Amino acid sequence: MIKVLPKITPESSYLCYSRQNTFDIKLVDDVGNPDTGKIIHFNINGQIIKVKTNSQGIAKCPLGNFKDGAYTITAEYDENLVSSSINVGPGSVDVIRNIGNPSAKKIAYVVGVHPLEHETHDTLVKLLPTVPGFNYCYDIYVINVVENVGHYGDGSGDNSQGRQNGQNLAYNYVYPQIVNGGYKLAIDVHSNVGAYPYKTFVFSPVTGGLGEQYGRAVAKTCADVVYYQLGQTTSGPYLTIPLNNHGVPAFYFEEYSFASQAQKDTHMMQLIYGVDGLKL
Repeated sequence: MIKVLPKITPESSYLCYSRQNTFDIKLVDDVGNPDTGKIIHFNINGQIIKVKTNSQGIAKCPLGNFKDGAYTITAEYDENLVSSSINVGPGSVDVIRNIGNPSAKKIAYVVGVHPLEHETHDTLVKLLPTVPGFNYCYDIYVINVVENVGHYGDGSGDNSQGRQNGQNLAYNYVYPQIVNGGYKLAIDVHSNVGAYPYKTFVFSPVTGGLGEQYGRAVAKTCADVVYYQLGQTTSGPYLTIPLNNHGVPAFYFEEYSFASQAQKDTHMMQLIYGVDGLKL
């Protein structure tokens, strides 16, 4: 007699998991239905964690006790097992893939490098998937810092731990994906509190290259977004500078943090259409 074993598959695939995330697997029976109430044995570098599958057949392994680093996690049930390599850090890194024309040249957006600027990040994530008829294919790299985030007015400077956490996540997990991923352009989305002569602008931290050229071309198409060259940025060395220096043009989009949501939407749509109109 042939024994048909249940099937166990990963349900989560972050580039980096935060300690607030769980590593999820799904268990189905031999006809493909969720297998509920079964005990899954998770082995993480020798530590065993037992978790029962829920009504959807999902078992969620907590990661809250694990330090920053790389781990091998194996989930096992009744002779079935699946093994994955995962990373744990002070925030998660996820990717929303293939927005627009999947057969076209690829462009990457990055959000979340500086966690306090999340309203502008959320605006891009909300709007980009709703736009029809794109010329290019877009991936959004979403960094979600959950430790030492801070808040406006707490007195923390440009080198606060929350910002540094986001920058490290960008360099360790986003930069390798973009520089090796065949992307033709990357845009790092940020916001500012109005300390510059212009509140909504684009710029490349590396002048004289395609990053600057594309940024200036986008600004020319936008009614409310200008090109304004900043001399120095805290996050540049972690993403946009090495991208520009290693073959992927990259520039920043800076929004005014205290603009109304309607203004943020308008500016973001101008950016989105300006980028999609580029000749790459």
